[in-house]
Amino acid sequence: MISVKSERELEVMRRAGRITAKARELAGRMVRPGVTTREIDKAVHDYIVSQGAKPSFLHYGGYPASACISVNDVVIHGIPDKRVLREGDIVSVDVGAYWGGFHGDCAATFACGNISPEAKRLIEVTKQSFFEGIKFARQGNRISDISHAVQSYVEANGYSVVRSYVGHGVGSEMHEAPEVPNFGNAGRGPRLVRGMTLAVEPMVTEGTYEIRVLKDKWTVVTADGKLAAHYENTIAITAGDPEILTVTGE
Repeated sequence: MISVKSERELEVMRRAGRITAKARELAGRMVRPGVTTREIDKAVHDYIVSQGAKPSFLHYGGYPASACISVNDVVIHGIPDKRVLREGDIVSVDVGAYWGGFHGDCAATFACGNISPEAKRLIEVTKQSFFEGIKFARQGNRISDISHAVQSYVEANGYSVVRSYVGHGVGSEMHEAPEVPNFGNAGRGPRLVRGMTLAVEPMVTEGTYEIRVLKDKWTVVTADGKLAAHYENTIAITAGDPEILTVTGE
């Protein structure tokens, strides 16, 4: 069942979204050579807690950290550890914060120092594909209108969209109905209704869209070892343009 939020609930989600977006921003500022992914995770955890919120990911399904930090060919769900970031890495950070009974969820891929032009372009196309998708996140359209727009933009730029993992509804639960794929034909799936809140999150790869999961049962990597990037925001369907809830408000 798809949850439709009241204005009061949306106001709470805006607060959760601001905390989440600021945690993402903090993580991005920390991405530099010599920093470990565990250090970034600790900073994200401490910031979220300082705001009276809880890290949505910590212990979710057994996940051991507050942020997913995925480097280079890691698509999603990279577990923070002692890994030291190096010049030229690209680093995807996915964060969530639970405040007032609701979650915010967002992600972005950051450059570690100077990166290759190819990596920079992958990050830019991934981010823009989110904005291409949400042009169709309007009342009366269907979920797959977003999906089709993301896929079309990504593939027109020579990349692939991951198909094994998708976006989702978000609210009082971290993952709610409906699923929001980043691929597919337009005109399918549930109709968008004012008050729906969705995590739209393109996961884009340089090569094949095929992935594999490592032995830790969390870390998802590209099957061909090529780079991947990730960009996500929580949005609300309105009477007009969609509202991005995971913004810093500054």
